Amino acid sequence: MITLNHTALHRIKVHAMQTYPEECCGALLGKDDDSTKTVCNVLEMTNAQNENRSRRFLVTAQDYRWAEERAKQAGVSIVGFYHSHPDHPAEPSQFDLEHAMPWWSYVIVSVESKLPTVMRSWLLKDDRTRFSEEKVEISDGEFKHPCK
Repeated sequence: MITLNHTALHRIKVHAMQTYPEECCGALLGKDDDSTKTVCNVLEMTNAQNENRSRRFLVTAQDYRWAEERAKQAGVSIVGFYHSHPDHPAEPSQFDLEHAMPWWSYVIVSVESKLPTVMRSWLLKDDRTRFSEEKVEISDGEFKHPCK
């Protein structure tokens, strides 16, 4: 299960609306206790993909290192990534499958005509053959409270 609060949810949705009709992307910082990932910060990233940005996103190595450093400074870790699917379901694509890692959560928000509709989270199976859906819980806590 992955837990986000209303602030994190809002920031992801706003980022998705701002980048529409292209995909947005970002890192999810928080804590992982093996059964639940608790997101305490959302880091917006620039989609560095050069082509087909409405169906693809790319996080550069430099942006990944920046996110790792921010997580380290906050005493948390990267627990996953989010991205949008403009005018497409909130389900992982074959491209997502080919570029995912089994230890992270992948939150996908569907954006229809610039409005975020459905948000779902996915975990890659250890054998890397498919994703399984992860339960998403929205908490009422303060933005950074769950990770103190």
